[in-house]
Amino acid sequence: MKLGVIGCGKMGTALVEGAIKAGAATPADVLGCDPYAAAREAFSKATGSLMAANAAEVAAKCDTILLATKPNDIAAALREVASGADGQPRLILSIAAGVTLTALEDDSPVSFRVIRVMPNTPALVGQGAAAFCRGTHATEDDAEIARTLLGSVGLAVEVPERLMDVVTGLSGSGPAYVYLMIEALADGGVKNGLGRADAIKLAAQTVLGAAAMVLETGMHPAVLKDMVTSPGGTTIAGLAELERHGVRAGLIDAVTTATRRATELGQS
Repeated sequence: MKLGVIGCGKMGTALVEGAIKAGAATPADVLGCDPYAAAREAFSKATGSLMAANAAEVAAKCDTILLATKPNDIAAALREVASGADGQPRLILSIAAGVTLTALEDDSPVSFRVIRVMPNTPALVGQGAAAFCRGTHATEDDAEIARTLLGSVGLAVEVPERLMDVVTGLSGSGPAYVYLMIEALADGGVKNGLGRADAIKLAAQTVLGAAAMVLETGMHPAVLKDMVTSPGGTTIAGLAELERHGVRAGLIDAVTTATRRATELGQS
């Protein structure tokens, strides 16, 4: 695989770094391009990869192309990629939020195979949660490339496109919900006497450890919750307070509202 990266910002750089660390690509296999000098320099330094003059050069030399540009720039990028590919088939992986498979395919030559991807920011530290969906002509081999690339920086699942807005509302926006929870837990520690730095570390590590328990044991969160909850103890008292304040319902509604907003943005 020769991987081209159009848009060498933080997410594009993180995905390439992950692929190289996982052995899915080598620096010699990767060619990037970006209009901003600072982004080009940071990408080359982080990945050891070379830079192209433009997207057409990337398309001429790479069979798999990661589009990591802003949504409004996707159509222009695809036109430039098409000019460089000169009718040859290419696999396009787009991480542009809200840009549908139909829009990507409408702006691409028929020889292009398209996959739409929704990563999230923890991919920057190798702990991402991403989903992808295949376009009309994308194959199982193409899906495996997406799994490998995304899996190199965290978890990757394939879903039908109709669920991509839900993914946006859950894992795309979800880190912000968790940061709010960590901040609130730390505030509770500070209120009761802990220093701010220690409170933040303890809250963040608690969230990290709890998440690892879910993923590594495969047990339902409710079962793990009950394992911590002794009759008449501190945990059940705290949980009752969370239920009284509607924390569970608030998180459910946050995902639902963010999903609805993602759909609105995609339609506009």
